[in-house]
Amino acid sequence: MLRLSVNELSTFRWSFEEDVLHYRAEGYNAIGIWRAKLADYGEEKAAELLWDNGMAISSLQWIGGFTGSDGRSYRDSLHDGLDAIQLAADLKAECVVVLAGGRSGHTSNHAHRLLRAALKELAEAATAVGVQLAIEPMHIGCSHDWTFINTVPQCLDIIASIGRPNLGLVFDCYHLGQDPDALLWLEPIVPYVRLVQLGDAKHAPMGEQNRCLLGHGFLPLPEILQTFQRGGYGGYYEVELLGEELEHFSYQHVLGQAKRAAEEWINV
Repeated sequence: MLRLSVNELSTFRWSFEEDVLHYRAEGYNAIGIWRAKLADYGEEKAAELLWDNGMAISSLQWIGGFTGSDGRSYRDSLHDGLDAIQLAADLKAECVVVLAGGRSGHTSNHAHRLLRAALKELAEAATAVGVQLAIEPMHIGCSHDWTFINTVPQCLDIIASIGRPNLGLVFDCYHLGQDPDALLWLEPIVPYVRLVQLGDAKHAPMGEQNRCLLGHGFLPLPEILQTFQRGGYGGYYEVELLGEELEHFSYQHVLGQAKRAAEEWINV
């Protein structure tokens, strides 16, 4: 059975409680948690709500910003990451997503040194509590404020340099599926992927993400999903849909359509 989840960014205006109840009603049994919503609702209450509704956690998002691009110091970002890893262990989240942070005036080499130093410490802490970390690369057209990691080879270099089996990557179809050669290199990286995020696009991002209904863009989503399945991927497929293109649809419509599309592609 396809393991489907919904990222809470997809339903920005709903509360944490609304997310859980509506996702369940639409037939999803897992959620990608946005930490801001979780904090607003309360961690203990959230754990109870998830348990009562039989909801698993596909991801906890996000930790990072080690370059200071979000205004925090390196040490503050590191401590926040350690707290999030413990939270993920307590909630039994499948993985914790890592966004490196923008370059923020650093040289490329120094930005990479900061990221590697942080990941070395965080991966060690995550190993101790059985948590998976997943670096998320983003398309260069919308990554400036979020991460200087834009490609899978960059992720693989970092993963190799840390040398921890609990460190992998996020394959967000919206960002990485825009490479016209993606299907040529996808299958060999499947063992490194900790989370697949489902998004579609009618054009490449230009400053902001603008996703569209699954199957309504130009990305080869059926082929991507089938490649993951063939390659033995057993993790979650997490729906992440946001942007101006989707604003005139109800959240229920977006979630229902996404579930039907993903299941149809896998059952071909």
